[in-house]
Amino acid sequence: MEVSMKEKKIATISRVGVDSSKHYMHVHGVDEHERAILVKALRREEFLAWAANIPGCVFGFEACSASHYWGRELRKLGHEVRLMAAAHVTPYRKSRQGKNDRNDAEAICEAMARPTMRFVTVKSEEQQSLLVLHRLRAGLRDERTAQINRIRGLLAEFGIWVSQSPEKLASWFHQQSETLAGLPPLAKRGIESAREHWKTLDERIEEMDNQIAESTKESQAAIRLQKIIGVGMLTASAVVATIIDGKQFKNGREFAASIGVVPSQHSTGGKTTLGRITKAGDHYLRHLLMQGARSAIGAALRRKPEKLTRLERWMLALNARVGYYKTLVAIANKHARIIWAVLTKGEDYDPAYVTATKA
Repeated sequence: MEVSMKEKKIATISRVGVDSSKHYMHVHGVDEHERAILVKALRREEFLAWAANIPGCVFGFEACSASHYWGRELRKLGHEVRLMAAAHVTPYRKSRQGKNDRNDAEAICEAMARPTMRFVTVKSEEQQSLLVLHRLRAGLRDERTAQINRIRGLLAEFGIWVSQSPEKLASWFHQQSETLAGLPPLAKRGIESAREHWKTLDERIEEMDNQIAESTKESQAAIRLQKIIGVGMLTASAVVATIIDGKQFKNGREFAASIGVVPSQHSTGGKTTLGRITKAGDHYLRHLLMQGARSAIGAALRRKPEKLTRLERWMLALNARVGYYKTLVAIANKHARIIWAVLTKGEDYDPAYVTATKA
């Protein structure tokens, strides 16, 4: 009798919130009347076998590590999967002070039922494979910066100061071999070893760039995005790997907001007050868009006035009015909106089209 009651409860599950941890999956299930009928913890290796015995329902996760994997596997079992940003789940946790996995699973189950909730699309294995290269490259780049600063600091211990530029430090090694030879033997060997590690990092970053470039050649969407001034191979590849379909965003501003290049807002009584940019969402895409903005305005500053496009004239006028750094944010925002339009419409970017429609 007990087994049949359990089976009956399982058959009435309509929604399941799952909080994943290193070793356990905490689940909170409700029926169509919003009654909690399932609260339990499963070992990670038991979770899919358990889910296979559940009739098709909706599973919810926070969009964190491994959530896309679980989403793909659950879809194979016939379930619907909804991923949400952790920040959107937090308000639905009953106890802010008593945070635990069980409360988190309940909050996820509650949040996923809200009609205005924003969901993250489950990424494919191909997209995540490409993002692996981007994440590794970003880590290698940070490690290279740390190694360069470490070398400069070690040289300063012996009264040798080199300007803050990788190119100038590399030039110093090439030109000041006698100075390096004059260091104590232990220090010399250590710094030479650090320099070799720096070279190895450069080689690995170049290898990652080549692999990303090869994958980008096979993506029509990435090729179209690279026609936007300031959107290079890395940005186009990262956008295509991160954004499954531009139509998941209502408009370009919503996409820009998901990257955090829109101003924060504190408005009341009909008075709108805008603050600093939110810096919410994907920080890697935001970093790439900001770097692309630097490239775009730099190109506009070097170009002859008669050859400037409408977008570049806007950049220069904005730069003269509000300053360099605010202009960078505005350009990143503009690029995000253009990227959304290109992805959604599936058309090439044409700067003349904007001029024609605004005339």
